[in-house]
Amino acid sequence: MEFTGSRYNGETQNGKMHGTGEYTFPTGTKYVGEWRDGMFHGKGVMHFPNGTQYEAIWENGKVVEGTVTFADGLRYQDDDWRYCDGHDRRFYTERCSGLRPSGESQLTEPHPPHAIPEGCYDCGEGFYDPRTRAVTSYEGGFLRNAGQTENKEAWLHSKGDLRVVGGA
Repeated sequence: MEFTGSRYNGETQNGKMHGTGEYTFPTGTKYVGEWRDGMFHGKGVMHFPNGTQYEAIWENGKVVEGTVTFADGLRYQDDDWRYCDGHDRRFYTERCSGLRPSGESQLTEPHPPHAIPEGCYDCGEGFYDPRTRAVTSYEGGFLRNAGQTENKEAWLHSKGDLRVVGGA
């Protein structure tokens, strides 16, 4: 794992992750849970750097059933999903805490919004810079390069919560 930048702390069997353990990816995402033969197997939770958690039951590395809980406490539901629909466009934090006074509109879920450099796109986990074709964390750390064949700008424009700074 020293070559991939990942870390594992937990039980092993025949040189493979087996039993219970904690695996940290180079991005800071962490899986805490059960393993079998080097794969996620049983109950486990993915903890993402932005505070989102994915709690799931895994079989041989594949999800059988899971639930997403966002950093603000909103839980994703396959059915009866009432967040940000055509009838109620408030952010989840506004639904929980109420609307801000006039003149203090909430333009993004985090308030105050993250600082995004001019000409870059807010993509939820950081910002995308079309000049460098890289995704950078809000704190300034490199996350990843955009693939050469991917059209990240088109994908970002397709998202309803896209916010570009500087009118790019």
